[in-house]
Amino acid sequence: MTSIDDLEKRVARIEGRNKNVELDKRWETSYTRRILLITLTYIAIGFYLSAIQIKEPWLNAIVPSFGFLLSTLTLPFFKNLWKKYFYKNE
Repeated sequence: MTSIDDLEKRVARIEGRNKNVELDKRWETSYTRRILLITLTYIAIGFYLSAIQIKEPWLNAIVPSFGFLLSTLTLPFFKNLWKKYFYKNE
């Protein structure tokens, strides 16, 4: 039989895990994460375009970076559509 102390430890572990999951969810939807990803995308594409000698690489790197921004802003909308119409919770 499980003792009260064992149950309290299990509940404490579950609550700790839930806090981590909530923090991960907040990070995934945070503007800090989005800005960081856009900035890193811009830098990576800028360096790549420079390496392949594209004219005005840093100006041209803006387009894919903002495309990425638009995709991250529209994902929650499409996720909700998917959950409503396509995902069948069995």
